[in-house]
Amino acid sequence: MIVFFNDIPLYIIKNTDNPDPEHYQVHINIGKEVLIPEKLIHNVLVTGAGIKDIDKIIELLEVNVFNQVISITIAVKNYITAKDYLKSHFRIVKAAGGVVRKGDKILMIYRLKKWDLPKGKLDAGEKPRRAAVREVEEECNIKVEAGKKICNTWHTYSLNGKKILKKTNWYAMECLDDSNMKPQKEENIEEVKWLKTKDLFHSLKDSYQSIRYVFQKFKKKTKAANIL
Repeated sequence: MIVFFNDIPLYIIKNTDNPDPEHYQVHINIGKEVLIPEKLIHNVLVTGAGIKDIDKIIELLEVNVFNQVISITIAVKNYITAKDYLKSHFRIVKAAGGVVRKGDKILMIYRLKKWDLPKGKLDAGEKPRRAAVREVEEECNIKVEAGKKICNTWHTYSLNGKKILKKTNWYAMECLDDSNMKPQKEENIEEVKWLKTKDLFHSLKDSYQSIRYVFQKFKKKTKAANIL
């Protein structure tokens, strides 16, 4: 499971997954040393963690004390228990969105000073795939067809004093008609744009880590060799 806190990815893995130590610049064994922000830089691996250690890491991530952290990975003994425990801290909100292709171009939206992908919350009783199509069509005023499921992302935020954990279902899509394409202004979307690989690469530098993660999964799932 990967959850984005203030755009920093927190990975929860099984301690039997044998993570590659060369990927991490810092390795902390909680049984032998104290977890403090000053020790955490770049990609961090935390082992020997118990359920309560997740509380400490969540607290640090929520107050955004990390200036040099790229990612944090926690290896836990009981993966299901740890995942459920993390979710119990939040109210779960479900959403869906899509990566839309038109030939060699990808559709991006510009919202709140960031390049993003179209997405939105599920209506009551709505299935994720249907919600993804509806949200993309509403936000961009185009017609699309949903294909393969790409992945799920989880990210946190606060709303009216409540801690929210949003699960977004992502789908690969093909554009059927963009003749009336325009941004949905009431959703704070300033621009809707088709981007080729070079422009997409530069736009993702001004995006979110979670969106870059979706593109990584999209490339693998669709074997889109010409994407990034």
